[in-house]
Amino acid sequence: MDSPDLAPALLEVRGLSKSFGPLRALHDVDFTLRTGEIHALLGENGAGKSTLIKVVTGVLARDAGVVRLDGVDIAPRSAKAALDAGIATVYQEVNLLPNLSVAQNLFLGRQPTRFGVVQENEMRRQAKVLLAEFGLHIDVAASLGDYSVAVQHVIAIARAVDLSARVLVLDEPTSSLDRHEVEILFRVMRQLAGRGIGIVFVSHFLDQVYEISDRITVLRNGLLIGERETASLPRLELIRMMLGRELAETTSERAAARTHQTRDVCVSFERYGKTGYVAPFDLELRHGEVVGLAGLLGSGRTETARLVFGVERADIGQARVEGAPVRLQSPRDAVRHGFGYCPEERKTEGIVADLTVRENIVLALQAKRGLHRLISRGEQDEIAMRFIKLLDIRPPEPERPMGLLSGGNQQKVLLARWLATAPRLLVLDEPTRGIDVGAHAEIIRLIRDLCDKGLALLVISSELDEIVTYSDRVIVLRDRAHVDELHGDAINVSNILSAIAADGPARAHEGRR
Repeated sequence: MDSPDLAPALLEVRGLSKSFGPLRALHDVDFTLRTGEIHALLGENGAGKSTLIKVVTGVLARDAGVVRLDGVDIAPRSAKAALDAGIATVYQEVNLLPNLSVAQNLFLGRQPTRFGVVQENEMRRQAKVLLAEFGLHIDVAASLGDYSVAVQHVIAIARAVDLSARVLVLDEPTSSLDRHEVEILFRVMRQLAGRGIGIVFVSHFLDQVYEISDRITVLRNGLLIGERETASLPRLELIRMMLGRELAETTSERAAARTHQTRDVCVSFERYGKTGYVAPFDLELRHGEVVGLAGLLGSGRTETARLVFGVERADIGQARVEGAPVRLQSPRDAVRHGFGYCPEERKTEGIVADLTVRENIVLALQAKRGLHRLISRGEQDEIAMRFIKLLDIRPPEPERPMGLLSGGNQQKVLLARWLATAPRLLVLDEPTRGIDVGAHAEIIRLIRDLCDKGLALLVISSELDEIVTYSDRVIVLRDRAHVDELHGDAINVSNILSAIAADGPARAHEGRR
C-alpha cells in the first residue's frame, strides 16, 4: 500500500461553513483524509472540531461547502446515513449497551437468524472470528459492561468496521484509558490503517498525537489554521497554531510584583491523584497567593480543580488543611474545610437561573450551615446587598432572576456566593470566559484584591497573558500531569508555551522549582 502521504484522498471537505444564529462555528474549512491515514484533528474549546465531525457524519446540516467520499459528493442527513455511506464515529463514551453481551452488541440489528429465530451460537461464533481479527480473544457471551473501557472501544470499532466503515472518526477515545489500554487501541488503529481505512483522531493528548498520527489539522475559532505532517511539525509550533500566538511574541509585562512576606501554607496536597484521571501531584497553596494552572484543553486543569474540591475522589495521596490531614470525599467536605469553587460551566454547574440573585448568593452559606440553621430573610437581604455593593453587581437588584444577568455579573454572583462563606481557598475555573472586556478587567481586579486580603486562590485560565498578570506561581499541565512550575521572573508566556510543548520531563532553569 502507498504511504499515507502518497495515498489518494478518501474523505474531502471543501469550503465547509456552519453557523448557529449569529455564532459562526465553521467558516470555509477544508479537510482531507487519505486512504490508510491516521489524521489528528486538533483545537481548543470552540475551535469547531465537534461541528466538523457532526456535519461530516450527518448529525448537522451544513450551510455551505462540499463533502466527498472517494470523489463522490455526499450529504448524509443522519448518523445512520453516514454509516451506510461508509463513515462511522466512535465517541469517548462508547455508544453500546453494557447490559447486552459482546456478541449481541456486535450484531445488534443484524443478528443471524433461521426461520425468524436468532441463532445465538452462530452469532457468538461470528463474534469470536471478528474480534480475533483485532487480536481480542474474550468471552463474547459475557456482558459488555464486564470489560474495560479500552476493550469496549475495540468492540465498538470492530462493529463499525464490520458495518463497512471506510472512514473511522475516533472522538477522544483515550481520555479515560491507562497506558496499557492506549497501546491496545493504538495497535488496532495501526492495523486498520494498514487495511486502508482512514482514521480521524480527535485528542487533547499531544504525546499520543505525535505517537500515532501521520498528519495534523488544526482549527481555531471555526477557521482552518493549517494542515501539517506530524513528523515535521515542532510541538511549539503546534501550540502556537492552537493558541494563536507568535513564537517571537514579547509577552505583556507582569503587574508590579507584590512584595509578600513568606506566607503560611493554607492547603497542601502530597502525591494526590486519581488513576486514569490525573497523575499524582504535589501542590502547596499559601494564604494571599495566586497559583495559576496553565495548559491546553484536556491537560488536566479542570480535573485538578475537581479533585481539590472533592467533586472527584482521589485514590492516592494526602490533603492537608493548615497542616492537619483531611479527607475530601465530596464538595460538602471541601466546603466544611473552607473551600469554594467557581466552575468553568457556570450556566450548567454554577448558577441557578430561576432563583434570584439573593438566593444564589446565600446558597453555599446555607448549605454550609445546614437546614437546622436557616438564614433569616433579613440576614439574606443584608448579605446580598453587601456583596452586590462590594463586587458592583449590576443591576443592583437582589430579587432579579439570576438568568437575566450578563455573563460578567453572573460570574460576580458566583464569587459572592463563595465569599459569603468566608473561605480560605477559592478555586476559579476560567473566571473570565465569555464575559465582556469591562467585566473581564473587574474580575482580574477582584482576583488581586482577594489575594491581598489573604485568600488562597487557585485559578485556571486559557488566557496566558491573564495567568502571567496575576499569578505568584504557575503550574503547567500536560497530558493529565503536572509537568512544571514557574515562579518569579520565569513567569511569562514564552516559558509557559515551552513547558506545554516540551517532550518529556520539565527542564530545570533559573526561576523554576
